[in-house]
Amino acid sequence: MIFHETEIPGAWVIDLEQRADSRGFFARAFCAREFQAHGINPAVVQCNLSYNHVRATLRGMHYQLAPQAEAKLVRCTSGAIFDVILDLRPRSAAYCRWYGVELTASNRRMLYVPEGCAHGYLTLADGTEVFYQVSAYYAPEAERGVRWNDSAFGIRWPSEPSVISERDRAYPDFVP
Repeated sequence: MIFHETEIPGAWVIDLEQRADSRGFFARAFCAREFQAHGINPAVVQCNLSYNHVRATLRGMHYQLAPQAEAKLVRCTSGAIFDVILDLRPRSAAYCRWYGVELTASNRRMLYVPEGCAHGYLTLADGTEVFYQVSAYYAPEAERGVRWNDSAFGIRWPSEPSVISERDRAYPDFVP
């Protein structure tokens, strides 16, 4: 795997290191030792799959409070997304800053989202599927979110969402 640091401390874009031959290619998509060597939490207790019917579906920006805070390893297995993380860790040098990257089935990139960061994405194609490996169990009582278009963050989405849940649309203004 090839690890690329982002502007968000502890967040990484990960590319596969492909070994190709006449059959196609082979690549390691997860290795606890390599993750630990980069300061990445390798724990996986749950895997989630999200299917989205249409382009411009927005999901996010979600996170869980400590002690149920979760890290995520996100990849797009069909279609394409603009994937965004938002640093909500008050002691972070990147507090309230965001980072976005395009994850597609064809580029096979992954985004590692550290604990304390909100996560969301906008689909760029119909029939998009997203697969997450998660470090903590889902805890409804710890679930929180911030609004995708809150001016406190200024996230620049590639297009306006056409499908968004009422919950994601209704989060109040963020107060640091």
